[in-house]
Amino acid sequence: MDSRPTNSRLSAAIAAALFALAGLVYWGLHSGETPQSAISGKANADAPDTAALPGLGSIDLSDSQLSAVKVEPVELRDFPVEKEAIGSINFNEDLEVQVFTPYQGRIIGLFAEIGNDVKKGQTLFTIDSPDLLQAESTLIAAAGVMDLTTRNLARLKDLYTTRAISQRDLDQGTSDQQTAEGNLRAARDSVRLFGKTDAEIDRIIADRKADPTLVVPSPIDGRITARNAAPGLFVQPASAPAPYTVADINTMWMLANVAENDSPAFQLGQAVQVEINAFPGEQFDGKVTTVGSSVDPNTRRVLVRSEIKDPKHELRSGMFANFIITVGAPVRSPAIPLNGVVREGDGTQTIWVTADRRRFTRRTVEIGQQGDGYRQILKGVQAGELVATDGAIFLSNMLATANVQ
Repeated sequence: MDSRPTNSRLSAAIAAALFALAGLVYWGLHSGETPQSAISGKANADAPDTAALPGLGSIDLSDSQLSAVKVEPVELRDFPVEKEAIGSINFNEDLEVQVFTPYQGRIIGLFAEIGNDVKKGQTLFTIDSPDLLQAESTLIAAAGVMDLTTRNLARLKDLYTTRAISQRDLDQGTSDQQTAEGNLRAARDSVRLFGKTDAEIDRIIADRKADPTLVVPSPIDGRITARNAAPGLFVQPASAPAPYTVADINTMWMLANVAENDSPAFQLGQAVQVEINAFPGEQFDGKVTTVGSSVDPNTRRVLVRSEIKDPKHELRSGMFANFIITVGAPVRSPAIPLNGVVREGDGTQTIWVTADRRRFTRRTVEIGQQGDGYRQILKGVQAGELVATDGAIFLSNMLATANVQ
């Protein structure tokens, strides 16, 4: 019996099998999968999202080299949703008071300079006030009339007891005394409007001496932010510029102009952390109080104003500040210690991933924020994967050296 047909069929089957195997190998090499994974039918969809960011090289370390590398699992950490901006410090204009004289006159004394901290009631300046002089003169005259009518009424009462005068005369004396008493009360109130105390008014009456010096005190505790007063300057009520301006410095304003695209993220009441170059390592806290209602047509920016607490009175108007404003709830993301992320020469960010703590594969990642010594990883690694932290740069240098050779 001729066996040639049987051998031909066997050869054809073997050739077909070899052709199929060659096709699988070719397909696996060009698809990035091993032949084994292609045969088993394992899909790339089952792999983490790091498949979109493939490895960029691998290194096997010897036992001696492993001591230079520290391996840690990727953690999940909370990262705040924040926006950063650069702004400047300013006085809280809602708590800034322009101090005018209540009556006209010429300044005769100045008692505060720009930058001085003052207390409520502390004298800022004095003026020679003709209105005060007139009021005090009226007071002295009213007090004299009051004394005269009081003594006259007492005399009339004595005469009336002896029937030396009529009831009508006594009533007239009583009326005169009551009128004088009312005039004296009105005169005292007029002088009190100038800031004089009852003790000072009594001394004016006792000494029969008018003092035209009007004292203008600070209405609040604060800091002198402007002074336009000068000796001999004639000042009037509400006539700009104000002789002095005093600002409450327990809170300050932080003014930032944020990009138009970022403006929807800012809302009233959001927490603000501020860092000042003059105070490294110190943080000032506050909240957003105003978000501008219009966009600057030239810069395409929106004003964001925050009120910042300054209990130590350290801040100064005009200081530059870095704003960090929390604009949303924290986001939980994979995180790697800062020294585990390597910035490559082309600007990409890479990490070194390992499964057996001996073979390390470089992988490109997308990074986000940093905080508390960790870097947020937006894409390229999952929580629980093992990565090199200390020694990541050492691995990059080893790979670069190997590529050169």
